[in-house]
Amino acid sequence: MRIVLDTNVLVSGLLSPFGAPGEIVRMVSSGTVILCLDARIRSEYEAVLARPRFGFDPDAVAALLDYVDSVGETCASQPLASRLPDPDDEPFLEVALACSADFLVTGNVAHFPPESRSGVHVVSPAEFIERFRLAGPAGDG
Repeated sequence: MRIVLDTNVLVSGLLSPFGAPGEIVRMVSSGTVILCLDARIRSEYEAVLARPRFGFDPDAVAALLDYVDSVGETCASQPLASRLPDPDDEPFLEVALACSADFLVTGNVAHFPPESRSGVHVVSPAEFIERFRLAGPAGDG
């Protein structure tokens, strides 16, 4: 199963290993799901995870990003046909479309109006976990 992971879910999952965001981060780390991204998303991950207010260990962040670099699926995307309310969210939807991701997982589903999704399944972390369990790891259900 291929997903695009909004930075807010990554941060939430690293801050607290409990709950859906933490479970999703573990799924990415274990290779259970394939993380789709581009250079813009990778740069955002790096910049946000380096913020002092989160207190993440720089070596642990570097190791996570190295892992993402080695196993993530990088794709080139096209600009969206219509803008999103927050332009900073656009790379996530663009990559989901370009990589044919199964889901875009975000803590801000409302930032992705249904009419702007172009068929991409935009879900909350809890909804993703529920759908993943229903489908099974191979996405065959």
